[in-house]
Amino acid sequence: MKRRYNLTEALELLWNPDEELRDQEESEEEEEEEDVSEEEDNCEENENNASTDEEESSDEEEEPQMEECFQSKDGSLLWSSIPPSDRRRMLVAERERSPRGPTRYAVARVDSITSAFQLFLPDQVEKIVLNMTNKEGRRVYGNKWREMDGIALQAYLGLLILAGVYRSNKESTASLWHAQSGRAIFGATMPLKMFHIISRVIRFDDRDTRTARRARDKLAAIRDVWDKWVCLLQQMYNPGADVTVDERLVPFRGRCAFKQYMPNKPGKYGIKIWTACDARTSYAFNMQVYTGKPADGQPEKNQGKRVVLEMAEGLRGQTITCDNFFTSHALGQELLKRKLSMVGTVRKNKPELPPALLATKDRARYSSKFAFSETHTIVSYCPKKGRNVLLMSTLHRDTAVSAREDKKPQVILDYNHNKGGVDNLDKVTSVYTCKRKTARWPLVVFYNILDVSAYNSFVLWTEINPTYNQGKCHRRRLFLEELGRELVMPLIKRRQVLPRAPASASLVVEIQTDGPSTSAAAPTNPAAATRKRCRFCPGKSDLKTSIRCQNCMANICKKHAITTTHCPSCK
Repeated sequence: MKRRYNLTEALELLWNPDEELRDQEESEEEEEEEDVSEEEDNCEENENNASTDEEESSDEEEEPQMEECFQSKDGSLLWSSIPPSDRRRMLVAERERSPRGPTRYAVARVDSITSAFQLFLPDQVEKIVLNMTNKEGRRVYGNKWREMDGIALQAYLGLLILAGVYRSNKESTASLWHAQSGRAIFGATMPLKMFHIISRVIRFDDRDTRTARRARDKLAAIRDVWDKWVCLLQQMYNPGADVTVDERLVPFRGRCAFKQYMPNKPGKYGIKIWTACDARTSYAFNMQVYTGKPADGQPEKNQGKRVVLEMAEGLRGQTITCDNFFTSHALGQELLKRKLSMVGTVRKNKPELPPALLATKDRARYSSKFAFSETHTIVSYCPKKGRNVLLMSTLHRDTAVSAREDKKPQVILDYNHNKGGVDNLDKVTSVYTCKRKTARWPLVVFYNILDVSAYNSFVLWTEINPTYNQGKCHRRRLFLEELGRELVMPLIKRRQVLPRAPASASLVVEIQTDGPSTSAAAPTNPAAATRKRCRFCPGKSDLKTSIRCQNCMANICKKHAITTTHCPSCK
């Protein structure tokens, strides 16, 4: 019933409304307690007659989970122990619709192993290398320099790839070209002297303007080639649902302004490269060379966040897996704006973490503790007593735990499954690397470009042709060996002078016999491997040659050999 007030009480109520409300609530509570006590008295006799089983079942009824709230260290975030009802179905649907595998552009242009490799080193990149190399060759050798064309450059790259396939990247070139113990294909492709000359003069930028460009860009010596190559990586392949972002270290101990020391890496010293790759195939999707502190010398803030956002440009619907150097609450929010989710380990000094999840005292082994916000999930897992691991995710929205003995949360299982994408890329490129000993860091970066391009082309080729060497555990080695042979074949076919090593000379003759001859003076008969005196030179000169006339098969020297002249298109 509503209470009626006189004038005096009404005036007091106007001055102290809270006190009256409290009195009214207390009176209502007393009435409820009296009603409850009467009901309990009426039901006491029935409760005494109830069975023991019914009492136990009533005690075992599940009570609703009590919500526990945690506040972050900086007080800016409030975490809850109960996940929110919203599960963001939009991200799941986006993951299912995202395309995967080679792009239509790549599928339409890949018809051979060489074409798959040349997608990453097309004519525009090859033209820069040729122009700068020829310019440096003219500066070093003057009029003695012979212009290098695309066939010679491809043959040079093919030899580097073959040296990596044979695990001979650290073997001396003299041993590779040795007549008895070396491999015949090296001597059949080009002389050792020519290989050394190309390795000496190969350049990727204009030496005359390098000083001005290097003042604002530390990567000026190879910037044009690098930027064009990175753009091509993203045009050829659509990453799957999971993408890994991490750093790589290309070993190098020479002089470099941005050389890094990373004691946890096998090489210790080298050039650090931020990398984003597909977690399933390790296809390198995006890369960025770390050139050290900016020009003003101030350390960069939120570097991990900046790197992940730049590496994830162009992606939509994927899950980014990264380690504790990159993971943060702010990064997860920025990725959600791009329709991307994040899973990663977290450092314990992050201000957005609640102290309740950091404590390990009285925590049981294999126990998990969760905290949820509107967009993020944090899990604290104890793999052993007194130690915990923290992970943050914007993908998982529940407290799912595996049924295994260690009871690992699903967040950790997904992280372990996808965290090794970049590490696997490091492993596969180091096994058959074409990197050779050098004191020039731009050449080290170029060697890394070749290694990653060869692996990416292998991923493209095997996904477009799944039956390629199916069932063999060394498919990649067979792919690289076939790629290197196809790259050196055009230069071997047009070679006019046979090498002196018998094995290399026989290989040249065999290849040129199978294919069409490109010159009138080229040997086209197996007997051409025999060196004899020139028929038209005087005997006292004792000039021996392996070139033979196509008609009468007489040995003739270059002086008496008649060659035809062709334009570049006919040649």
